[in-house]
Amino acid sequence: MKAACWYGKADVRVEEVPDPQILNPRDAILRITSTAICGSDLHLYGGFVPTMMEGDILGHEFMGEVVEVGPEVRNVKVGDRVVNAFPIACGACFFCQDGLHSLCENSNPNAWMAEKLWGHSPCGIYGYSHMTGGYAGGQAEYARVPFADVGLLQVPDDLSDDQVLFLSDVFPTGYMAAEQCGIRPGDTVAVWGCGPVGQFAIASSYMLGAGRVIAIDRFPERLTMAHERAGALPLNYEEVNVLEALMDLTGGRGPDHCIDSVGMEAHAPGLLGAYDRVKQALMLETDRPNALREAILACRNGGTVSIPGVYGGFVDKMPFGAIVNKALTIRTGQTHVQRYMKPLLEAIERGDIDPSFIITHHMPLEDAPLGYELFRNKQDECIKVVLTPDGRTSSPAGPVSIH
Repeated sequence: MKAACWYGKADVRVEEVPDPQILNPRDAILRITSTAICGSDLHLYGGFVPTMMEGDILGHEFMGEVVEVGPEVRNVKVGDRVVNAFPIACGACFFCQDGLHSLCENSNPNAWMAEKLWGHSPCGIYGYSHMTGGYAGGQAEYARVPFADVGLLQVPDDLSDDQVLFLSDVFPTGYMAAEQCGIRPGDTVAVWGCGPVGQFAIASSYMLGAGRVIAIDRFPERLTMAHERAGALPLNYEEVNVLEALMDLTGGRGPDHCIDSVGMEAHAPGLLGAYDRVKQALMLETDRPNALREAILACRNGGTVSIPGVYGGFVDKMPFGAIVNKALTIRTGQTHVQRYMKPLLEAIERGDIDPSFIITHHMPLEDAPLGYELFRNKQDECIKVVLTPDGRTSSPAGPVSIH
């Protein structure tokens, strides 16, 4: 089969690789119909995530048709159309039973690697380094799905791939980020980063009762989408002082809740941004946390800072005194996707939201290297790339590529 494979920094190649096989009685094999390039994949593309190996198959946002199941799979069958959750979860351990699927104790065979860096290991994750299991990803024609009964959700035929694909990651990720804030009716939420997760954090904040959402980014196309499609008030951080603007907009109090949807590769103008880039280049810090610093300083006393953005290691110059003295609540975590898939599918079916609004590019799988390049370099107003292994340029009943 064909698959998008990692060969180093800014080096993705589509190659012929062996087809996946059933390895465990609870496995299923999917024929992939749609898969997406996630902002988290760009951290791999940029060489920021350790324990990647040449030839690793990328991708953790995917859906398709079940073509084979192991003898112990009960909830799905051959022929089912399904979307797959990116956290690999057993469904039976302490954390899975508590709805914390991204902390599954049984799905990462390389837990010892993560424990050396983080103290404890999260779950296994598709296509996201050997530290999270070394699992083959879904930017391919076929994929093996362990614990298929837990990770796969059957989706109705009257919804297009484009409408349900993002149940695999970015829609639940944005929703969990907003839910963690404990939003009350009328609250003001500020969201740093207007990529796909940021867009869904904005939309989800309104779904949960926010009165106003302020979106912070520097790319006009992202700010336009946040304003026109998600309903946010846009702030371009290259044109305004973000902290001053947020104080002005909130009567000097600050936002009730702040969401960092940027993560480890935050861009920042000026001296502090240069400082982070130099320290990261010299391996003196692994992540650039400028958005997180701003969110902590901007949040009102007693407010909540929610962090769906990916951080991998160590950061510098964090205003921890502000966290303590402002009595802030910090909520983080890889998304517990399985907890959210069914209720968010129901929201889509009701017409509360059409997640396909974030898609700007459809491409065949063969063009994955170009998709990564456009997305990483913010070219052609690229916000979200959907890849189709069978060569289609749009999903059934879904929007056609606008580029």
